[in-house]
Amino acid sequence: MAICKSCGDEADALVSVKVGGKTKKLCEDCADRAREEAEVAEQSETVVQNMMGFKGRR
Repeated sequence: MAICKSCGDEADALVSVKVGGKTKKLCEDCADRAREEAEVAEQSETVVQNMMGFKGRR
């Protein structure tokens, strides 16, 4: 049994997910949560940049 790096629970299989530029092996539940958090962070950053008139690269 493999152990999830995020929650510390044992899982049948771990999924590799990129979080903050680093690849982590997480269980399915933690991987889904990490993907959702990354999407929300990206969308909120886009909104803030649009409010401030940022026209740089990203």
